[in-house]
Amino acid sequence: MAAAGAALLLSACGPAEQAPTFTFTAIPDQDESQLEKRFGQVADYLEETLEVPVDYVPVKSYPAAVTAFRNDQVQMAWFGGLSGVQARRLVPGSRAVAQGEEDTAFKSYFIAHADTGLEPGDSLPDAFAEQPSFTFGSKGSTSGRLMPEYFFRERFGAAPQALIDKVGFSGDHNRTLALVQSGAYATGALNYKVWERALEDGKVDTDKVRVIWETPPYPDYHWTVRGDLDERFGDGFTERVTDALLAIDDPALLEAFPRHRFVPASNDDYQAIEDTAEAIGLLD
Repeated sequence: MAAAGAALLLSACGPAEQAPTFTFTAIPDQDESQLEKRFGQVADYLEETLEVPVDYVPVKSYPAAVTAFRNDQVQMAWFGGLSGVQARRLVPGSRAVAQGEEDTAFKSYFIAHADTGLEPGDSLPDAFAEQPSFTFGSKGSTSGRLMPEYFFRERFGAAPQALIDKVGFSGDHNRTLALVQSGAYATGALNYKVWERALEDGKVDTDKVRVIWETPPYPDYHWTVRGDLDERFGDGFTERVTDALLAIDDPALLEAFPRHRFVPASNDDYQAIEDTAEAIGLLD
């Protein structure tokens, strides 16, 4: 089916024309080198599977990923829950099509430097809100800002900025971990997958930083496509892209995310994220 679809597309473009390039981006939630490796592999896989040119287009920030999608500079993006909601609100007809199996029940970790004396527990301790400093990840991050702020407000009745003297935004999850581990910030919140990978890679000094609390699960990362893919690349292209993502079974590619597999997603899966973002004022 994929080969037949590609043949029809090439025929429609004319014998002297090359198929248009399918471009995608991703929120920069980790170190740039890790993202280049991960999404370079995805681009190679999709180009071979879809039989059209495919390019990964890196961006420098979460808003830049949303803007690239809105401006049609990319036709697909790997978004977090919040950035995906923002993008789909700006581009009517766009759709969430796939997510990691783990992304159906994602989590954030609240972490603290050992000098705080904070210990792991079933909820954030009272003393967490009494610390001198706290850092989120990116302002547009679901697991590094939206959901941590939601659960912090639920626990303490106010935003971190109202209770903690110094509240920062590190820019990405790796940076959050580094800042708390170094003692530059007393506490922080980050994507649990980044913590687990760093721990596995020996990059976490558990004598200096520890997980204090993990949040309840929520939906997060996913692939979103624009609604005009079939018009641009040929009938059935959206379905072919979705099928290609769901069919990824290369252990090395899955480990680069890391995810066990990809499963179907829909816009409705992220309604709770949209409602939460509206409730705490993170959506226009």
